[in-house]
Amino acid sequence: MIGVAVLGSTGSIGASTLDVIGRHPDRFRVVALGAHRNAARLAEQVIRWQPEFAVLADARAVPELESHLSGARVRTRLLAGPEALEEIARLPQVNHVMAAVVGAAGLRSTLAAARAGKRLLLANKESLVMAGPLLMAEVRAAGAELLPIDSEHNAIFQCWPHGARAGEPAPGVRRVMLTASGGPFLDWSPEAIAAATPDQACAHPNWVMGRKISVDSATLMNKGLELIEACFLFGLTTDRVEILVHRQSIVHSLVEYLDGSVLAQLAAPDMRTPIAHALAWPERIEAGVQSLDLIRASRLDFRAPDTVKFRCLALAQAAARPGGLDPVVLNAANEVAVHAFLDRRLNFPDIAAVIETVITKLSGGTIRSLDDVLQADAEARSLAHASCEERRSGLQPAYA
Repeated sequence: MIGVAVLGSTGSIGASTLDVIGRHPDRFRVVALGAHRNAARLAEQVIRWQPEFAVLADARAVPELESHLSGARVRTRLLAGPEALEEIARLPQVNHVMAAVVGAAGLRSTLAAARAGKRLLLANKESLVMAGPLLMAEVRAAGAELLPIDSEHNAIFQCWPHGARAGEPAPGVRRVMLTASGGPFLDWSPEAIAAATPDQACAHPNWVMGRKISVDSATLMNKGLELIEACFLFGLTTDRVEILVHRQSIVHSLVEYLDGSVLAQLAAPDMRTPIAHALAWPERIEAGVQSLDLIRASRLDFRAPDTVKFRCLALAQAAARPGGLDPVVLNAANEVAVHAFLDRRLNFPDIAAVIETVITKLSGGTIRSLDDVLQADAEARSLAHASCEERRSGLQPAYA
C-alpha cells in the first residue's frame, strides 16, 4: 500500500488526485491532507478519507475546521502553520507527495519532500521557477523521484528517452514544444482585453482550474513559467523550448529528436491523466478519463503566440534567459499583480505593466542559497504592491 500526502488537497489538482486515488483503494492510502485555509472543504475530505494528519497552513482557520469536524468520527490529528506542511511531507509512512500548493507558499514543503527522498509529484511550478537549482540539487542528493504533473511537462516526460536523468540533457533530443490553449482572450481585440473582468479571465475554454492559474493562462504567463520549469526539469536551454498555441488542448507537448522524429502525447484535457501517470509510474492505471475521440476533434491547429498582445509571455522568456534571481522576481511580481487583478484593484493589461516595472528595477543576481531566493521574492513583492497602488487610480470605470 502506497502512502500519499496531498498538499493543496482542496484545490482542483488536489481534488483530481483524490479522485484517482479513490479508484484504486487497494493500491493507495491517503496519509495526510494539507490546505491553506479552506476549512469546510478540508473537513469534507477528512471525513471521507480519514487521514492520519490534516493541516491548515493558515492557523486562523483551525477553529472553523474543528467546528466542521465536531461530532464526526475521525481520528485525524490536526496541525496548523506552514511548517506543518513540511512535517507531513517528511512523514516516514508517506511514499508519494503531491505538491499542489499554489504559488510561492508551496516552496518549503516541496523542498522538504525532495530532501526526504519521496516520489515528488510536482504540480507547484513556482518551486522550480523560484528555486530550480536548489530543488534539483535536493532531488539528486536525496535520490528523490521527481515526476511533473503539469500536463505539458508530464507529456514531455512521457515522450522523453528512457533512462534519462532528471535535470540533465537527454541524448538525441533537439528541442521540445510546449503547447498553450491561448486562454479565453486569444482572439479578443486589445480594446476588449483591456476591459476584461476577473470572471472573464477565469472562464477557461478547456480546463477547470483555480483562479490564479486561470489568470496566468489568460495572460500566457503560465506558459512562460512552464518554459522556465521545462529548462530545469529536462536540462534544456531556453532556445530549445518552443511555445505553440494549440486551441484544442489535445496535444499536450512534443519532443523533436535529431533524426527528425517528433513524439507527441495526446489526451483529453483532464488533469487526472498526468496525475494517474505519476502516481503509478512506470505502470499505467485507470484514471476515469474519457477516451480521446480524434474523429470528433476533427483537426489539430497550431500557431505562434502573440507576445505583443500577451506581453507576460515575452517578459517570462526574457527572465528565463539569464536565469538566476530574475525568475524569482518575475514570479513574485506576477503573483501580486494577479491577486490585485482578481481583487479588482488592477486592470488586466496592468498585470504585465507591474511585472515589467518590478523586473526592470530588480533584474540580475545569482542564487546561492534559499535566503537569496526569499529575499528577492520579498523585495519584488514589496515593489509590486507599490506599483499596483500607483496604477489603481487608472482603473476602468467598472472597477473603480
